[in-house]
Amino acid sequence: MASHRTAPWFQGVLLGGFCLVCSAVLAVAYRFSAPDIERRLKEDMEVSLGQVVPAKYRGNDMVADTVSIDGAEGPTTVYRARKDGQVTAVAYRVVGKGYGGDIVIVMGVDRSGEILGVRVVQHSETPGLGDKVDVRKTRWVDAFKGLSLANTAAAKWAVKKDGGRFDQFSGATITPRAVVKAVKDGLALFSSHRARMLDEAKDALPGPAPAPSSTSGKKTVS
Repeated sequence: MASHRTAPWFQGVLLGGFCLVCSAVLAVAYRFSAPDIERRLKEDMEVSLGQVVPAKYRGNDMVADTVSIDGAEGPTTVYRARKDGQVTAVAYRVVGKGYGGDIVIVMGVDRSGEILGVRVVQHSETPGLGDKVDVRKTRWVDAFKGLSLANTAAAKWAVKKDGGRFDQFSGATITPRAVVKAVKDGLALFSSHRARMLDEAKDALPGPAPAPSSTSGKKTVS
């Protein structure tokens, strides 16, 4: 019996059985925890949406009213706020490339293309420097409220060091630059897909080609 325990095949069977049991335990745990995880993610998204789209714009469940748009980073989920059946505002994620990696931003935009709110929801920027984009540290992101591509010149979408209107951070200019660019790109995304985001896009079906004129290609002889 002891010889079996030291045999290579026995060790392989033992390891395989251990892996099988672990996989089964993880599968069962995931099955029971999945609803809680999904509910928590929904709650987190509701909080983020509530921060960038004021309550007066919302009469619906924005998390349940979405449309997918093809953005620069791939498919982008757009969450729509409605009042009396009409989309009054939208919110979606954009991503900036910061010093420490991706900076994930949620921004809200009204029908006219003006920013209602911006929140950084995920980042890896340096504590005490780049993390000032986080609303829990400073209110820097509030500078975007009310801005649009129409009321702000393209050159002003930059930090003051680069001739723009936004404050930079001492020792961490890369971070605010990344956020400003991402928000501007987010407005460009809205401009490009406005009709679809606002649920106004109509699938235009090509009509029948007009019948050719009977005199087409012929000269009139007088």
